[in-house]
Amino acid sequence: MIEEKLLDACALIAYFKGEEGKDIVKDLLKKAVFDELYLSMSKINLLEVYYGFYRDNGAEKAGEVLQETLALPIALVSELDDAVFLEAGRLKASYDISFADSIALGYALVLGQPLITADHHEFDEIEKHEKIIFEWIRVGQWCLAQHHKHKSL
Repeated sequence: MIEEKLLDACALIAYFKGEEGKDIVKDLLKKAVFDELYLSMSKINLLEVYYGFYRDNGAEKAGEVLQETLALPIALVSELDDAVFLEAGRLKASYDISFADSIALGYALVLGQPLITADHHEFDEIEKHEKIIFEWIRVGQWCLAQHHKHKSL
């Protein structure tokens, strides 16, 4: 059985910006190319990547990153089933996290898959209280993108 993991927006941001942790993401993508690993990501979390690059670097760069992402061996999940819906809502209500982060966490919890992330700032407290498996691409740091300033999305 092939191992399955979920990507958080921070993982892709680190990969595209060449930040610390990019090599871990690159290795995961290589494994996915050779069908040694199944990687998925919520389309909502891809939106975080897109709008972060759009805001910081403009439409052209955001479009390039989006096209490159779509070419990667990452399955995009568009459907929000009832179990994920309920868990994401509970997590959003219980913790000071963005809507998109609640979706990623909901998927990780319901599917029982590790969430690949760098976002200690958002998730360290959650890791103490929830049965979510985190795989950190950085130690003791958080996502360097500024998308978490906007908790409403």
